[in-house]
Amino acid sequence: MIKIKAWISAARLRTLPLSISGIVVAAAVAKDAGMFSLSVFIFALLTTLGFQILSNFANDYGDGVKGTDNADRVGPKRALQSGLLTEKELKRGMIVTTAITLLLASMLIFAAFGNESLLLSFIFFNLGIAAVVAAIKYTVGKSAYGYRALGDVFVFIFFGLVGVVGCYFLFTQTFSHYVFLPAISIGLMSTAVLNLNNMRDRLSDAKVNKNTLAVVLGGSKVKMYHAFLIITSFLTALWYVYLTAEKGLEYLPLIAFIPLFINLVVVYKNQSPPLLDPELKKVALSTFLFSILLFGMQLL
Repeated sequence: MIKIKAWISAARLRTLPLSISGIVVAAAVAKDAGMFSLSVFIFALLTTLGFQILSNFANDYGDGVKGTDNADRVGPKRALQSGLLTEKELKRGMIVTTAITLLLASMLIFAAFGNESLLLSFIFFNLGIAAVVAAIKYTVGKSAYGYRALGDVFVFIFFGLVGVVGCYFLFTQTFSHYVFLPAISIGLMSTAVLNLNNMRDRLSDAKVNKNTLAVVLGGSKVKMYHAFLIITSFLTALWYVYLTAEKGLEYLPLIAFIPLFINLVVVYKNQSPPLLDPELKKVALSTFLFSILLFGMQLL
């Protein structure tokens, strides 16, 4: 029972709604185009959850073996840090999760393309492998990009562009310039969640040479960067809604940005990084709310 709780803790369930926001948004745009597929939607959700859980296991392992997760860290204790899971167990968990996720990715690709396009199947399977590598290399290994201020770039690409645009292509087998706008919004909001996490841990990360963008920018500039992420995500979401709205109700998903604008005030006034921890959940859930409302508008 203790081990089960340890694995659940390492999976970090509170990160999962954010991870599937891009899939829900892609489904909403595909449904608006009349090309929604339930089987693609389900397998896309499961595959994305697999990637996120793998990333969480790898992050727990990578930060644990590097000593980044120590007494100075503010957030919830990690499984390796607290001794609930060993390095060997986490490695095994990463291998099993990778295998399951790639199997789900294969089923997703088959649901989207069947036997009709081997080239597209090959491309998307390799995108899946790239996502696995990105999930692991965030904190694992000597060249971990999360320690070189590149985490924000990868989150924007995989949560935003690959997650939304790629999934939209799986639904429709085509591209639409419209889909890039909500993809940018989701990518920026997801990056804002990572940035909040890095702002919270900025001082402790600097001590162990984990050079996140928050460490590189410093206390004042990283607040300006955070404001850029939230405001730009709102503008691209507004632009998308403006271009696609027909009834007026399509503007309803924008209410999800109200907590995000409040978050900007909290971040601007903040003088103690550890107090930013509750803001992580607010931004993540606001992103998920936006995606759910956007999808819900297609059901009306």
